[in-house]
Amino acid sequence: MANMSTMTLPPTLAPEPALVPPLGGTGPRARAEGDYAIVRRAIAHIRGNWRDQPDIDTIAEAAGVTPDELHHLFRRWCGLTPKGFLQALTLEHARSLLRDSASILDAAYEVGLSGPGRLHDLFVTHEAMSPGEWKSGGEGLTLSYGFFPSQFGLALVIATERGLCGLAFADAGEEAKAFADMKSRWPRARFVEDATITAPIARRIFDPGTWRPDQPLKVIMIGTDFEVRVWQTLLKIPMGHASTYSDIARKVGNPKAARAVGAAVGKNPVCFVVPCHRVIGKSGDLTGYHWGLTRKRAILGWEAGQVGGE
Repeated sequence: MANMSTMTLPPTLAPEPALVPPLGGTGPRARAEGDYAIVRRAIAHIRGNWRDQPDIDTIAEAAGVTPDELHHLFRRWCGLTPKGFLQALTLEHARSLLRDSASILDAAYEVGLSGPGRLHDLFVTHEAMSPGEWKSGGEGLTLSYGFFPSQFGLALVIATERGLCGLAFADAGEEAKAFADMKSRWPRARFVEDATITAPIARRIFDPGTWRPDQPLKVIMIGTDFEVRVWQTLLKIPMGHASTYSDIARKVGNPKAARAVGAAVGKNPVCFVVPCHRVIGKSGDLTGYHWGLTRKRAILGWEAGQVGGE
C-alpha cells in the first residue's frame, strides 16, 4: 500500500521565534528551555567527573554560570538547592525510589487521598485506539504537532482531535530527528503543524499548577495490546517512586516478559506524561532512556523537587 501521509518540516527548523510559542512570555516556562541547557551542562560535568566529587563552584563554572546563579536557577527550576538536586541523582536515592515497587503497582489510589506524589498521574486519563488503527500505521488519522519550550528542552507535542498521543524531546539542532522518530511510529498518518491545538496541551503538561484531577488531560495510546497494557501500568507509578521491568511484567500478567516490557517501555510515545523515566534496574541503575539518560536524570531530579524539596 502506498504511503499517503503528508509531512511538513518541524517549525523550529526555521529561525523564526514566533513559530516556537514562548508559553507565557517572560514567566517561568519561558525561561525553562534556557534553564535546562544549564542543568544539562551541570549534569554532564557531574557524570564525567564524579570520582573527583566536584564542588558547586566547579560545577557552576562548567555550566557557564556563577555559583549564586546556579543556586537560584535550581531553586527556580525544580525547587531544590544544587546540593539537593545532586543527592536526587545518586544511586542511593534511586534505590530508595524502588522501595515497595511491587506493592505500589498493586495499591488502589483514590483522588485527593494520596498526596503530591500522585498528583500528576491523577491528572491524566487515557484510552486506547483500536488495534486496527495501530496496524494501519495511523492511516486516516490527522495528527497535529508543534514544538515548545519545556523544563527538559524543546518538546514535540502531537495530538489527535481526541487528545495527546505523542510527546518527545529534542536537544538543540535535533528537531528534525525527533520529528522523524515520532512520525515513523504512525507512518501513514497525516501530520499538520497546528499550535492552536498543541500549545494549550503543552501548557498543561509542563505547568504543574494545571494538574487537576477534575480537569484531566486525555492521553490516546496507539500501540499493540501488550504495549498499551505496559503504558497503562506506567501511569500507576507515583511521582517520587520507581519500578522495575520485572515488577511491571508481573503486573501485566506475564512475569517472564521483563525483556518485552523493556522494549514496550522504550517505545512509549508519550514520554514524561506516561512516566517511562520511572522504570529503573533492580540495582537502582537508571538503565536506558529513549530521549537520553541526561534528560532522565534531569526529570527524576525535577520530580524530587516537586514531591519534597529541601
